[in-house]
Amino acid sequence: MTAVSAAPSRISTPGNRSWPVPAALIALAAIPVLAGSARLVELAGGPGLLPPRFDPSPIPLATHLVSVIGYAVVGAFQFSAALRCRRPRWHRAAGRLLVLVGLVVALSALWLTLFHPRTEGGDLLYLFRLLAGSGMAVSLVLGHAAIRRRDLVRHKAWMIRAYAIALGAGTQVFTLGFGEALFGVSDRSIALLQGAGWAINLAVAEWIVRRRPAATSTRGAVKSR
Repeated sequence: MTAVSAAPSRISTPGNRSWPVPAALIALAAIPVLAGSARLVELAGGPGLLPPRFDPSPIPLATHLVSVIGYAVVGAFQFSAALRCRRPRWHRAAGRLLVLVGLVVALSALWLTLFHPRTEGGDLLYLFRLLAGSGMAVSLVLGHAAIRRRDLVRHKAWMIRAYAIALGAGTQVFTLGFGEALFGVSDRSIALLQGAGWAINLAVAEWIVRRRPAATSTRGAVKSR
């Protein structure tokens, strides 16, 4: 009787524990999402809520902001194991949409980097942004190719990396906030602190990717016993 009643609690616990992950990701993205929304209001003719900036072509910027807000919010729910198990069709449909939206995020970021005037960070930040946009696009393409081959492990790995790059702005709120207070403001410090945001996210992503196969094999070994 005890063994039977204990089983459901073990099954339900992972699902319950999976929801804090999307919540934490949305919280990390909250400041960039709010800032992007405020910039969209400004571009639409509303009041200027953020420090002014010169945008010679606002359409690519608006495209980038809309796509990255959608990608950050919807993408967070792809990390819920409970949602993946209970609504697999939603997960697949959202995943296909996110590949397209993510490519818009990456390509519009590259367009803005290449054709907008450089206002801060100098050549080093320019290089970091090119690497981030290119890395996100490549990760999405490889992740999509992996799922078409039914290679779920590589699909998850590349999608985690793509999302980590996209959420760089969330971590950069902290690296810039604390870093500028400690090291001051200069083109080099801005570039290095923004680069640190992407580097931290990718380091966490790699840690998650590399520990998952070990966790899976451990569960398989336990079951085989």
